[in-house]
Amino acid sequence: MKLASIKAAESKLLLQTYERNPYLFVSGQGVYLRDENGEDYLDLLSGIGVSALGYGHPAINDAIRLQSARLIHTSNLFYHEGTANLALRLTEISGLDRVFFCNSGTEAWEAALKLARAHALRLRNNGKQIGTKFLALEHSFHGRTMGSVATTHKKKYRTPFEPVMPDVEFVRFNDVSDLRAKFSGDICAICIEPIQGEGGIHPVSQEFFATARELCDSTGALLMADEIQSGLGRTGQWFAYQHYGIQPDVTTLAKPIANGIPMGAMLCTENVALAFTPGMHGTTFGGGPLACAVAIAVIDTMQQEDYLAHIREVGEFFQSELRALANHHECIIDVRGKGLMLGIELNSAELAKHAATQMMERHIIINRTSETVLRFLPPYILERKHIEVAINALDEIFKVSAATYAGASPAGEQAHG
Repeated sequence: MKLASIKAAESKLLLQTYERNPYLFVSGQGVYLRDENGEDYLDLLSGIGVSALGYGHPAINDAIRLQSARLIHTSNLFYHEGTANLALRLTEISGLDRVFFCNSGTEAWEAALKLARAHALRLRNNGKQIGTKFLALEHSFHGRTMGSVATTHKKKYRTPFEPVMPDVEFVRFNDVSDLRAKFSGDICAICIEPIQGEGGIHPVSQEFFATARELCDSTGALLMADEIQSGLGRTGQWFAYQHYGIQPDVTTLAKPIANGIPMGAMLCTENVALAFTPGMHGTTFGGGPLACAVAIAVIDTMQQEDYLAHIREVGEFFQSELRALANHHECIIDVRGKGLMLGIELNSAELAKHAATQMMERHIIINRTSETVLRFLPPYILERKHIEVAINALDEIFKVSAATYAGASPAGEQAHG
């Protein structure tokens, strides 16, 4: 059996940073992954929000085949055809002006943090009084590098690596009074996920987001929107901040942008971009020909096939079915999210863990986040028939299992103000 031999080899050779599920996938098609035994699994996680157009999509396959035959890498010391073409598409859909390409979400957020500090320095050099501190939100998750970890709230991500980057203070989620109290001229940026993903699929409130924009405008601090999980169509708009009618100064992208080819991007306004000059920041692999070609194929396909409308329609159906499920099962205490970024909060962490495991046994892939939340991040090509399969499976699981875990205590970290 291949799985057993691979597990044994990994246990000896790899750093043990992941508790992997005991499944070995060898291929995929559409919204399904296939394991080593030829069994298909409905994927409602898409590699944690990455495989936007699913598996084996002809536009993605063609882009990879054609570009890999021509040119894969040149470095950023030279030009190639893809960077400006992709940057044009991203600026058109985002309302921002400039793009920095990198390899992952955490690198995009790291670039944003550096840009915020450089922007504040530029303002100080021009006589403006502004500091170097960041405000981030409780329950936030921005990545694994040292700067990203410093702006990530959960202690399990921060404590093993302390001391992390200083000058970060956390604001209670959606607490406008706390935001106003902690904001000052010392702040160079406010860091917001419009919808917290790892934190449990919690949308920021309109009032909180608008207040953050107002405060930043008052001093020249930057409003930075982390759209690594919520961006590029996931919520039914190109960016989740577009649901609010609020434009950030900086935003970051990664997961779905190149459908599984590693890529990230930071976007910003023309004025903010002036803070970076040649040599201040860089990347060896970011924005390479192959990644750009695939990302262009993703965006063009989404526009040609009007996937934003499809995401809104299918997402509304998915959410309505989850709410109907909640009406029949007391173990579901909330349904949250937008588009195809959805979560249901259960009344115990044990039940959530059990439900995720049971779904896998029924050949349906989801995951558990923030202890008590079942998270759904399916490919954008999802159809109603796939949702119905998942809802029926969840219904069966809760009928059988909810009473068993009724006395279990919910996770302490889950409460949001």
